Amino acid sequence: MASLGIIANPASGKDIRRLVSFATVIDNNEKVNIVKRVVLAAQAFGVDTVYFMPDTFQFGRVVEESLAREGVLTAEIRILDLLMEGNADDSTHAAECMEGLGVDCIVVLGGDGTSRAVAKGVGQTPIVPVSTGTNNVFPQMIEGTVVGMAAAAVAALPDPYKACVREKRIEVWVNGNMVDLALVDAVLTDDCFVGTKAIWDVDRIRTVVVTRCHPATIGFSAIAGSCQIIRDCDEGGFVLDVSPEGRRTKAAIAAGVVQDVGIANERVLKDGEWVRVTVDCAMMLALDGEREVKVVSGDDLQLRICRSGPWRVKPEEAIALHVFQK
Repeated sequence: MASLGIIANPASGKDIRRLVSFATVIDNNEKVNIVKRVVLAAQAFGVDTVYFMPDTFQFGRVVEESLAREGVLTAEIRILDLLMEGNADDSTHAAECMEGLGVDCIVVLGGDGTSRAVAKGVGQTPIVPVSTGTNNVFPQMIEGTVVGMAAAAVAALPDPYKACVREKRIEVWVNGNMVDLALVDAVLTDDCFVGTKAIWDVDRIRTVVVTRCHPATIGFSAIAGSCQIIRDCDEGGFVLDVSPEGRRTKAAIAAGVVQDVGIANERVLKDGEWVRVTVDCAMMLALDGEREVKVVSGDDLQLRICRSGPWRVKPEEAIALHVFQK
Protein backbone atom coordinates (compact mmCIF):
# COMPACT_ATOMS: atom_id res chain seq x y z
CA MET A 1 0.00 0.00 0.00
CA ALA A 2 1.27 3.47 -0.90
CA SER A 3 -0.09 6.84 0.13
CA LEU A 4 0.33 10.39 -1.07
CA GLY A 5 -0.38 13.74 0.55
CA ILE A 6 -1.42 16.85 -1.38
CA ILE A 7 -1.14 20.36 0.04
CA ALA A 8 -2.57 22.86 -2.44
CA ASN A 9 -2.52 26.49 -1.33
CA PRO A 10 -5.63 28.31 -2.65
CA ALA A 11 -4.00 31.68 -1.86
CA SER A 12 -0.72 31.12 -3.71
CA GLY A 13 -0.06 33.46 -6.60
CA LYS A 14 -2.48 36.11 -5.32
CA ASP A 15 -0.30 38.44 -3.24
CA ILE A 16 0.45 42.11 -3.92
CA ARG A 17 3.35 41.23 -6.23
CA ARG A 18 0.64 40.48 -8.81
CA LEU A 19 -0.13 44.23 -8.75
CA VAL A 20 3.43 45.57 -8.76
CA SER A 21 4.88 43.14 -11.31
CA PHE A 22 3.80 41.17 -14.38
CA ALA A 23 3.64 37.66 -12.95
CA THR A 24 1.61 34.82 -14.44
CA VAL A 25 -1.63 33.97 -12.63
CA ILE A 26 -2.43 30.30 -11.98
CA ASP A 27 -5.99 30.32 -10.69
CA ASN A 28 -7.57 27.67 -8.50
CA ASN A 29 -9.38 26.00 -11.39
CA GLU A 30 -6.04 25.36 -13.06
CA LYS A 31 -4.66 24.04 -9.78
CA VAL A 32 -7.56 21.58 -9.76
CA ASN A 33 -6.52 20.40 -13.23
CA ILE A 34 -2.94 19.96 -12.06
CA VAL A 35 -4.01 18.00 -9.00
CA LYS A 36 -6.28 15.76 -11.07
CA ARG A 37 -3.30 14.81 -13.23
CA VAL A 38 -1.21 14.20 -10.11
CA VAL A 39 -3.83 11.82 -8.69
CA LEU A 40 -4.38 9.96 -11.96
CA ALA A 41 -0.66 9.38 -12.52
CA ALA A 42 -0.03 8.44 -8.89
CA GLN A 43 -2.79 5.83 -8.82
CA ALA A 44 -1.52 4.40 -12.10
CA PHE A 45 1.86 3.93 -10.40
CA GLY A 46 0.39 2.16 -7.37
CA VAL A 47 -0.83 4.84 -4.93
CA ASP A 48 -4.11 3.73 -3.34
CA THR A 49 -4.73 6.53 -0.80
CA VAL A 50 -4.45 10.30 -1.28
CA TYR A 51 -4.72 12.68 1.68
CA PHE A 52 -5.70 16.30 1.10
CA MET A 53 -5.26 19.35 3.29
CA PRO A 54 -8.67 20.95 3.89
CA ASP A 55 -8.85 24.41 2.32
CA THR A 56 -11.28 27.16 1.43
CA PHE A 57 -11.51 26.06 -2.20
CA GLN A 58 -12.02 22.39 -1.23
CA PHE A 59 -9.50 21.00 -3.70
CA GLY A 60 -9.89 17.48 -2.37
CA ARG A 61 -13.66 17.33 -2.76
CA VAL A 62 -13.62 19.02 -6.17
CA VAL A 63 -10.99 16.61 -7.49
CA GLU A 64 -12.71 13.56 -5.99
CA GLU A 65 -16.13 14.44 -7.42
CA SER A 66 -14.73 15.31 -10.84
CA LEU A 67 -12.64 12.14 -11.25
CA ALA A 68 -15.41 9.92 -9.81
CA ARG A 69 -17.93 11.46 -12.19
CA GLU A 70 -15.62 10.68 -15.10
CA GLY A 71 -15.23 7.11 -13.84
CA VAL A 72 -11.43 7.24 -13.61
CA LEU A 73 -10.84 7.42 -9.84
CA THR A 74 -9.51 4.24 -8.23
CA ALA A 75 -7.56 5.69 -5.28
CA GLU A 76 -9.30 6.58 -2.03
CA ILE A 77 -9.48 10.32 -1.31
CA ARG A 78 -9.30 11.39 2.34
CA ILE A 79 -9.61 14.95 3.62
CA LEU A 80 -7.68 15.61 6.81
CA ASP A 81 -9.85 16.53 9.79
CA LEU A 82 -8.09 19.79 10.66
CA LEU A 83 -9.33 23.19 11.77
CA MET A 84 -8.46 25.73 9.09
CA GLU A 85 -7.05 29.12 10.04
CA GLY A 86 -6.81 30.54 6.53
CA ASN A 87 -3.07 31.22 6.70
CA ALA A 88 0.30 29.52 6.22
CA ASP A 89 -0.15 27.56 9.44
CA ASP A 90 -2.71 25.40 7.61
CA SER A 91 0.07 24.04 5.37
CA THR A 92 2.39 23.49 8.33
CA HIS A 93 -0.24 21.64 10.36
CA ALA A 94 -1.30 19.54 7.36
CA ALA A 95 2.32 18.53 6.73
CA GLU A 96 2.73 17.56 10.40
CA CYS A 97 -0.46 15.50 10.24
CA MET A 98 0.52 13.74 7.01
CA GLU A 99 3.92 12.83 8.40
CA GLY A 100 2.24 11.51 11.53
CA LEU A 101 0.01 9.32 9.36
CA GLY A 102 3.07 7.89 7.61
CA VAL A 103 2.30 9.34 4.19
CA ASP A 104 5.03 8.27 1.75
CA CYS A 105 5.36 11.56 -0.13
CA ILE A 106 3.78 15.03 -0.10
CA VAL A 107 3.04 17.09 -3.20
CA VAL A 108 3.00 20.84 -2.53
CA LEU A 109 1.32 23.36 -4.85
CA GLY A 110 2.35 26.95 -4.19
CA GLY A 111 5.29 29.31 -4.21
CA ASP A 112 8.38 29.65 -2.06
CA GLY A 113 6.25 30.67 0.93
CA THR A 114 4.05 27.58 0.74
CA SER A 115 7.08 25.28 0.49
CA ARG A 116 8.57 27.04 3.52
CA ALA A 117 5.37 26.49 5.51
CA VAL A 118 5.39 22.78 4.65
CA ALA A 119 9.10 22.52 5.49
CA LYS A 120 8.27 23.69 9.02
CA GLY A 121 5.95 20.70 9.42
CA VAL A 122 7.92 17.81 7.93
CA GLY A 123 11.02 16.01 9.10
CA GLN A 124 11.68 12.92 6.98
CA THR A 125 8.76 12.80 4.50
CA PRO A 126 9.91 13.57 0.93
CA ILE A 127 8.16 16.47 -0.80
CA VAL A 128 7.57 17.44 -4.43
CA PRO A 129 7.16 21.24 -4.60
CA VAL A 130 5.22 22.39 -7.67
CA SER A 131 5.30 26.03 -8.74
CA THR A 132 1.92 27.79 -8.66
CA GLY A 133 2.98 30.91 -6.73
CA THR A 134 4.56 34.29 -7.41
CA ASN A 135 8.28 33.94 -6.74
CA ASN A 136 9.27 30.34 -7.36
CA VAL A 137 12.94 29.59 -6.73
CA PHE A 138 12.32 26.49 -4.60
CA PRO A 139 9.34 24.79 -6.35
CA GLN A 140 9.59 23.62 -9.97
CA MET A 141 7.43 24.29 -13.00
CA ILE A 142 6.63 20.67 -13.78
CA GLU A 143 3.75 18.82 -15.41
CA GLY A 144 1.29 17.32 -12.93
CA THR A 145 1.44 13.88 -14.56
CA VAL A 146 5.18 13.71 -13.97
CA VAL A 147 4.67 14.93 -10.40
CA GLY A 148 2.24 12.10 -9.67
CA MET A 149 4.57 9.53 -11.25
CA ALA A 150 7.54 10.83 -9.25
CA ALA A 151 5.66 10.90 -5.95
CA ALA A 152 4.38 7.35 -6.48
CA ALA A 153 7.84 6.17 -7.52
CA VAL A 154 9.36 7.53 -4.32
CA ALA A 155 6.62 5.85 -2.30
CA ALA A 156 7.55 2.50 -3.87
CA LEU A 157 11.33 2.75 -3.48
CA PRO A 158 12.95 0.71 -0.67
CA ASP A 159 15.18 3.72 -0.02
CA PRO A 160 13.24 6.84 -1.12
CA TYR A 161 16.12 9.17 -0.24
CA LYS A 162 18.15 7.80 -3.17
CA ALA A 163 15.89 9.97 -5.34
CA CYS A 164 15.94 13.02 -3.05
CA VAL A 165 18.20 15.86 -2.04
CA ARG A 166 18.38 17.16 1.54
CA GLU A 167 17.72 20.87 1.20
CA LYS A 168 19.46 23.70 2.98
CA ARG A 169 17.62 26.11 5.20
CA ILE A 170 18.32 29.44 6.88
CA GLU A 171 17.78 29.36 10.62
CA VAL A 172 16.73 32.65 12.24
CA TRP A 173 17.82 33.19 15.85
CA VAL A 174 16.74 36.16 17.97
CA ASN A 175 18.23 36.67 21.42
CA GLY A 176 19.48 33.10 21.54
CA ASN A 177 16.27 31.41 20.39
CA MET A 178 15.53 29.92 16.97
CA VAL A 179 12.31 31.65 15.90
CA ASP A 180 11.83 30.75 12.22
CA LEU A 181 13.41 29.47 9.02
CA ALA A 182 13.64 30.13 5.29
CA LEU A 183 14.45 27.86 2.36
CA VAL A 184 15.73 30.38 -0.19
CA ASP A 185 16.31 33.85 1.25
CA ALA A 186 16.10 35.94 4.39
CA VAL A 187 15.91 39.68 3.71
CA LEU A 188 16.23 42.35 6.41
CA THR A 189 14.28 45.51 5.63
CA ASP A 190 13.76 48.74 7.58
CA ASP A 191 10.09 48.66 6.58
CA CYS A 192 8.80 47.41 9.94
CA PHE A 193 5.13 46.97 8.97
CA VAL A 194 3.83 43.51 8.08
CA GLY A 195 1.17 44.90 5.71
CA THR A 196 0.62 42.51 2.82
CA LYS A 197 3.72 40.53 3.90
CA ALA A 198 5.31 40.47 0.44
CA ILE A 199 8.23 42.86 -0.11
CA TRP A 200 9.19 44.55 -3.36
CA ASP A 201 10.95 47.81 -2.43
CA VAL A 202 14.73 47.40 -2.89
CA ASP A 203 15.42 50.81 -1.33
CA ARG A 204 14.26 49.52 2.07
CA ILE A 205 16.48 46.43 2.10
CA ARG A 206 19.49 46.22 4.40
CA THR A 207 20.85 42.65 4.25
CA VAL A 208 20.21 39.57 2.10
CA VAL A 209 21.13 35.98 3.08
CA VAL A 210 20.50 33.15 0.59
CA THR A 211 20.91 29.38 0.38
CA ARG A 212 21.09 29.52 -3.42
CA CYS A 213 21.44 32.23 -6.01
CA HIS A 214 21.73 32.69 -9.74
CA PRO A 215 21.35 35.74 -12.00
CA ALA A 216 18.66 33.88 -13.97
CA THR A 217 16.27 33.52 -11.00
CA ILE A 218 13.41 35.80 -9.95
CA GLY A 219 13.25 37.39 -6.50
CA PHE A 220 15.71 38.76 -3.99
CA SER A 221 18.05 35.80 -4.36
CA ALA A 222 18.71 37.21 -7.85
CA ILE A 223 20.54 40.12 -6.19
CA ALA A 224 23.03 37.69 -4.69
CA GLY A 225 23.00 35.82 -8.01
CA SER A 226 24.55 38.83 -9.69
CA CYS A 227 27.58 38.28 -7.43
CA GLN A 228 27.92 34.50 -7.23
CA ILE A 229 26.25 31.31 -8.46
CA ILE A 230 25.36 28.92 -5.64
CA ARG A 231 23.17 25.92 -6.39
CA ASP A 232 21.00 23.81 -4.13
CA CYS A 233 23.62 21.03 -4.18
CA ASP A 234 26.45 23.39 -3.22
CA GLU A 235 27.46 23.81 0.39
CA GLY A 236 26.77 27.06 2.24
CA GLY A 237 25.26 30.22 0.82
CA PHE A 238 25.84 33.94 0.36
CA VAL A 239 25.31 37.20 2.27
CA LEU A 240 25.42 40.83 1.17
CA ASP A 241 24.37 44.28 2.29
CA VAL A 242 22.33 46.57 0.03
CA SER A 243 23.77 50.09 -0.04
CA PRO A 244 23.36 53.10 -2.37
CA GLU A 245 27.13 53.56 -2.14
CA GLY A 246 27.87 49.97 -3.19
CA ARG A 247 28.78 48.67 -6.62
CA ARG A 248 25.83 48.72 -8.98
CA THR A 249 24.19 45.68 -10.51
CA LYS A 250 20.83 44.75 -12.02
CA ALA A 251 18.57 42.00 -10.68
CA ALA A 252 15.12 40.65 -11.57
CA ILE A 253 13.40 41.09 -8.21
CA ALA A 254 9.96 40.20 -9.63
CA ALA A 255 8.41 39.05 -12.89
CA GLY A 256 9.12 41.77 -15.46
CA VAL A 257 10.78 44.00 -12.84
CA VAL A 258 14.55 44.47 -13.21
CA GLN A 259 16.02 47.00 -10.79
CA ASP A 260 19.36 48.67 -10.22
CA VAL A 261 20.81 47.66 -6.84
CA GLY A 262 23.87 48.77 -4.86
CA ILE A 263 25.79 45.90 -3.25
CA ALA A 264 28.36 46.03 -0.43
CA ASN A 265 30.07 43.58 1.96
CA GLU A 266 29.34 40.52 -0.13
CA ARG A 267 30.77 37.12 0.83
CA VAL A 268 30.26 33.38 0.56
CA LEU A 269 28.96 31.60 3.66
CA LYS A 270 30.05 28.20 4.89
CA ASP A 271 27.61 25.67 6.30
CA GLY A 272 26.86 26.57 9.91
CA GLU A 273 28.62 29.93 9.74
CA TRP A 274 26.83 32.61 11.75
CA VAL A 275 25.76 35.95 10.27
CA ARG A 276 25.28 38.48 13.05
CA VAL A 277 23.20 41.50 12.03
CA THR A 278 23.33 44.81 13.85
CA VAL A 279 19.78 45.83 14.79
CA ASP A 280 19.80 49.59 15.39
CA CYS A 281 16.09 50.28 14.84
CA ALA A 282 12.80 48.46 14.37
CA MET A 283 13.14 46.23 11.31
CA MET A 284 11.38 43.32 9.65
CA LEU A 285 12.89 40.08 8.39
CA ALA A 286 11.23 38.69 5.27
CA LEU A 287 11.56 34.93 4.81
CA ASP A 288 11.19 33.56 1.29
CA GLY A 289 9.57 36.81 0.23
CA GLU A 290 7.16 37.39 3.12
CA ARG A 291 7.66 39.64 6.15
CA GLU A 292 7.52 37.40 9.19
CA VAL A 293 9.91 38.36 12.02
CA LYS A 294 10.03 41.81 13.64
CA VAL A 295 13.14 42.87 15.56
CA VAL A 296 13.79 46.03 17.54
CA SER A 297 16.89 47.99 18.47
CA GLY A 298 19.19 45.97 20.68
CA ASP A 299 17.95 42.54 19.58
CA ASP A 300 20.63 39.94 18.89
CA LEU A 301 19.76 38.71 15.38
CA GLN A 302 21.78 35.83 13.96
CA LEU A 303 21.29 33.62 10.93
CA ARG A 304 23.01 30.49 9.68
CA ILE A 305 22.64 28.05 6.80
CA CYS A 306 22.36 24.35 7.62
CA ARG A 307 21.73 21.22 5.52
CA SER A 308 18.67 20.34 7.60
CA GLY A 309 15.79 21.35 5.34
CA PRO A 310 13.20 18.99 3.83
CA TRP A 311 13.96 16.04 1.56
CA ARG A 312 13.04 17.23 -1.94
CA VAL A 313 12.27 14.64 -4.61
CA LYS A 314 14.23 14.74 -7.87
CA PRO A 315 11.43 13.67 -10.25
CA GLU A 316 13.50 12.36 -13.15
CA GLU A 317 15.71 10.26 -10.89
CA ALA A 318 12.74 8.91 -8.93
CA ILE A 319 10.89 7.77 -12.05
CA ALA A 320 14.04 6.30 -13.62
CA LEU A 321 14.81 4.31 -10.46
CA HIS A 322 11.24 3.01 -10.38
CA VAL A 323 11.15 2.01 -14.04
CA PHE A 324 14.64 0.55 -14.51
CA GLN A 325 15.38 -0.98 -11.09
CA LYS A 326 12.29 -3.06 -10.46
